[in-house]
Amino acid sequence: MKSFTSLALGLVSLTSAVSGTAIVRDSFKAPAPGPGQASSIYNGANNGTLKNGPIVPGKSFDRIINIWLENTDFEDAATLSQFQKVAEQGVLFDSYYAVTHPSEPNYMASAFGDFFGLGDDDFWYIPNNITSLFDVLNDGKVSWACYEENMPFTGYQQFNYSQPNYVSSNATKPYTYYVRKHNPCAFAQEAGTNADYAIRNRNFNDFAADLNASTLPQWMFITPNMVDDAHDSTIQYAGNWTDWWLLPLLDNPKFNDNRTLILLTFDENEDYGENNRIFTVALGGGLPANLKNTTDSTYYTHYSSISTVEANWGLKNLGRGDVQKGMNNVFDWVATATGFKNENLTGDAIPFTNLTGIFNGPFNPDQTTLFYAPNDTNVIGAGGQAVLVKDGLDKSITLATVKPVNMTAMHTVSPFDSISHEYATANPVAVGGNRAVNATTGSAASLSSKDGASSIVINLSLLAVVGVSSMAVLL
Repeated sequence: MKSFTSLALGLVSLTSAVSGTAIVRDSFKAPAPGPGQASSIYNGANNGTLKNGPIVPGKSFDRIINIWLENTDFEDAATLSQFQKVAEQGVLFDSYYAVTHPSEPNYMASAFGDFFGLGDDDFWYIPNNITSLFDVLNDGKVSWACYEENMPFTGYQQFNYSQPNYVSSNATKPYTYYVRKHNPCAFAQEAGTNADYAIRNRNFNDFAADLNASTLPQWMFITPNMVDDAHDSTIQYAGNWTDWWLLPLLDNPKFNDNRTLILLTFDENEDYGENNRIFTVALGGGLPANLKNTTDSTYYTHYSSISTVEANWGLKNLGRGDVQKGMNNVFDWVATATGFKNENLTGDAIPFTNLTGIFNGPFNPDQTTLFYAPNDTNVIGAGGQAVLVKDGLDKSITLATVKPVNMTAMHTVSPFDSISHEYATANPVAVGGNRAVNATTGSAASLSSKDGASSIVINLSLLAVVGVSSMAVLL
């Protein structure tokens, strides 16, 4: 992963060195007895099972499972037998693109329809008045959760988590298997202040419990750990994880029934000099049978995963990338079922999405803006409805009207940098159940500023000053 330096803003920039060294072996080491079984390697016990409302029927599917792997060029995945086996069971999207670099802004975009100028993998929070996909799902009464491998407990809010190295038995240093930057359920301020939200930010022991209790939600995001997702290992290793984890679950009706759609994709490509095309397959019992072992060359992006969900359940929209023509193309058969018209983008008409660090936004220290509202809150999205606007949002401040400031050139930081920050070292909200972690075998990150000086910690209550001025959308 290529990283980009940036000035530490008051609401941001908590980084930590990764413990241990990258694991490059191709031989896979299973972290659990099976994909539907709990494991002591995951350290934290599960936090009970989810309580979801009635199933909301979709026009094409009733459940979607997003599985993200890391940093791989399209051809490198497409030529591996493990991923070819997956493609044979579904439809291969050979024109599916990430939206920027590096990792974190892509994960952020998948849940917020925007990455707000972000060009790094630092510690950022998005305030409560900015609508997320989770808000849209809640509005439509569609249940959801993220499942993060090796995250120690439900609602965890630290930068990363290190524990004994289970892959290399002779390793002497702890290894960082979980990172916040790969968790779209961790970016919102609400993730640390709202217990109903935090309970849906879950780990793999929670996944095993929910799977076996038949309480998996209708929208899911699955993040393997830093070795299993190819970030710190190889694409062959991630392929072996896919063989071990995904393929058996395809035969489990509690995971994959005839109304389930599974999207296996990558966060970004590896070669920054090429456009950001990534290997992506849609499969599962909810995929029309005639599409299995076929290829779809429609142009899609990570925003398509949002617009497809909106179209399927007739939901409101975010007013951001999910309504951007072309980049919000809905998966073809879902577009047909819902009456959505896709844009035909091929060749030179395909946007170049390998750019990074050049976009205005609150997370870019060289082009810093306030948090901005959608340009048009009345725009009709793929679900046939307008934008879901949250309380406290100043709709007059948009990306089209807000003026960026170069805080780096001014040798200054956010006006909130002088606030006395305080960050909970464990779970900032009570979510009930078992949050115990073995303190002798696992540890949270040391949350420190980029220059290694004294720790910068955040009081989450200070991050959403809403409804009174232009600062309503800054923090």
